[in-house]
Amino acid sequence: MLRRTTAALACSVAALSLLVSGCGGAGQDAAATASKTGKVTFWSFLKGSDHVAEAFNRSHPDIEVTFETVPSGQEYYSKLTNAVKAGTAPDVAVVEYPHLPEFASQGKLEDLSGPLGPLVGERFPEPVRQLVDLGGRTWAVPRDAAPLTLMYRKDFFTRHKIAVPTTWDAYRTMTEQVRKADPDARGGVLYTDNPGLLTALAWQAGGRWFETGQDAWKVTLDDAPSRKAAAYWGDLAREGLVDSVSSLDPFWTGVQKNRTVAYVCASWCAGAHQATVPDQKGKWAVAPVPTWDGEPASAMYGGSSFVIPKGADNSGAAAEFIKWITTDPEGMKAWVSSGTSSMFPADPALVPVTKAAFATGYYGGQDVYAVAAASYAAVRPGWTWGPVTGATNTAIVDELPKVADGTASLPAVLSLAERTTVAQMRQRGMKVTAP
Repeated sequence: MLRRTTAALACSVAALSLLVSGCGGAGQDAAATASKTGKVTFWSFLKGSDHVAEAFNRSHPDIEVTFETVPSGQEYYSKLTNAVKAGTAPDVAVVEYPHLPEFASQGKLEDLSGPLGPLVGERFPEPVRQLVDLGGRTWAVPRDAAPLTLMYRKDFFTRHKIAVPTTWDAYRTMTEQVRKADPDARGGVLYTDNPGLLTALAWQAGGRWFETGQDAWKVTLDDAPSRKAAAYWGDLAREGLVDSVSSLDPFWTGVQKNRTVAYVCASWCAGAHQATVPDQKGKWAVAPVPTWDGEPASAMYGGSSFVIPKGADNSGAAAEFIKWITTDPEGMKAWVSSGTSSMFPADPALVPVTKAAFATGYYGGQDVYAVAAASYAAVRPGWTWGPVTGATNTAIVDELPKVADGTASLPAVLSLAERTTVAQMRQRGMKVTAP
């Protein structure tokens, strides 16, 4: 299953061959020769990170990990960039796959080819390795995948005789039925501060935002499939069939107050949801994400890896910590045993371990990992991450509130983001062909 689905992600790093001139020279990396004892500072916004650090410390008396929680999204990546520039970077940090090419190409990460490259080669299938092996070097170790899923209030759906949608046409019908059943309730959300879900929905529709030739990029954020997905979600928001909310407090407030009774998310949402809304135990279920034609199709909404930022104080011990939290069975158990994380491991050998460690009581005994596995198997091939993710995301996020208030269309937002992305890439000296 993993061999097939990760093929969908492999091309995302082939593009880095256009960027590696900015990575600096090869040579002996610091982590390969550094001491594997001492103190390690760990930055992460992933659920369960605190429990993982505590579990590691209990089993590794020679290394002391201090966990520091950080904000998610672009705020975090700006914070990490500034820390590297200031010489105050942590020893270990999380970097999601879409951001890794940009961080690697700009020389912000330690080369992990020596201490962790063999591990990555042994434990992960080639397409997954290629997400972190950029320009012939290993820059990170994968932790999880993040295939799309649909979260829904099964008690609400049952009470109002609403079918769980399997197509996007049926999803629209569901949102209409939800609003009719309860004028204050909604069957979905359009986030005004996070482009990740919109990106995943464009990918699922068949969009291909970035492609590379021998010496140039092709950028098409507003290709036909992406415009189709954007128009669909923009219409839902304009007609008030889904809420336009922040992905932080306003979203969870809607869930807690029974206003949000369904939403598209990813495999990691099962854990985040039960940790945030524990009093709704037994009311929620997980389903496959709807598709355009009823045939299985999915995409990735997130997915993370761990890196050693350039200038880390204790790269040797940091490498030991990264190894444990990404490939050790006890590390996997630590991620999910707290109930705050439902991560889907990128290491195929650890899926059974993680599944067994995740308590299913909140979802009435449902096998949420089976849903995630089926979605992972249906990830569309052909997606490539771009080289200026921060600029692309900012361009989208700056316009999303205008979609919510009806002053901009979502397809137009993609067109504007494309122009901004192309300009930023050319400013950085990258060759971009006309769309």
